[in-house]
Amino acid sequence: MDARLRAIATEARGFMPPDEGLALYAAGIAAGELGHLLEVGTYCGKSTVYLGAAAQARGRRLITVDHHHGSEEHQPGWEYHEPDLVDPVTGRIDTLPTFRRTLHRAGLEDVVVALVGSSATAAGLWGSPVALVFIDGGHTDAAAEQDYQGWTPHLLPGGLLVIHDVFPDPADGGQAPYRIYRRALDSGEFTESAADGTGSLRVLRKNPVAVGDVRPSVP
Repeated sequence: MDARLRAIATEARGFMPPDEGLALYAAGIAAGELGHLLEVGTYCGKSTVYLGAAAQARGRRLITVDHHHGSEEHQPGWEYHEPDLVDPVTGRIDTLPTFRRTLHRAGLEDVVVALVGSSATAAGLWGSPVALVFIDGGHTDAAAEQDYQGWTPHLLPGGLLVIHDVFPDPADGGQAPYRIYRRALDSGEFTESAADGTGSLRVLRKNPVAVGDVRPSVP
């Protein structure tokens, strides 16, 4: 990964450790051979820089989806609340200005296409195949299920499903990402390579289409 972008990603606000970020970048590089990349859960843009750098290296685009009002753990009274991200006019978390500054600093404004709105709404309107879906949005069961159900149908055969904050032990973290990770594996549609995962990041590959099936093309 470009040293300048790696430094910007490391310094950007967010909660992804550098080793997981580099694993995410590697997944983006691998998937970028097939098509464009998509991220659900942007926050202030830390993971966006890792994936955006991969998209740029492959001559692709990264689509990010976030309402930018924070997940449940970012709200007042919760563990990851950051008071300076509260908009004084609306009284709500608003990470969009910080995210835009992160993109500007990284020079990725021409690579990243930001969709501002709910994941479920965006997924319902989306109509193009993607080569990577990175799920790191809301960590309730309802939010994680919506992200999984909404976006995995758009994933190309051979593409990558990447899920963050997967903790098999409930003592280590919330279980919603783990449950969709298990759902993906149990569906038989995805295969995991243990070598691709780092920390709480899990990388699954969508199984190739059967002979005679039509594979969608990516512009």
